[in-house]
Amino acid sequence: MNIGQAARASGVTAKMIRYYDEIGLVRPSARTEANYREYDARQINELKFIRRARSLGFSMEEITRLLSLWRDRDRPSREVKAIADKHIADLDARIAEMQAMADTLRHLSHCCAGDDRPDCPILADLTEGSTPSDPAPKTRRA
Repeated sequence: MNIGQAARASGVTAKMIRYYDEIGLVRPSARTEANYREYDARQINELKFIRRARSLGFSMEEITRLLSLWRDRDRPSREVKAIADKHIADLDARIAEMQAMADTLRHLSHCCAGDDRPDCPILADLTEGSTPSDPAPKTRRA
């Protein structure tokens, strides 16, 4: 099948298929006499594998290693598990970091009066890099 058909069958865009081909992630495709790429069922399965791995957030380096292990029928599953476990730890760390960012922003938003005054703890934090402990005292302008 041609690259358009391979894209539809795998769920990977033609542009990404070309990229994966260029970087050697997928095995080189056969070429027609007119030099068009041709893909077989094995390559479509590899593209589906890559698409799913990307959807789980694996890096290209991790996908390269996983794809290599997937192709090796004599592989020990512990290597695959080690990659997955490391990825889970990385995801957990990123989730914790994002939760801390959300907590900080939630606090800053709570501290901001959100009124017509120019005082804003959110902007102060972005400028100074410190989190205010209490909202700014409310004063009336004369």
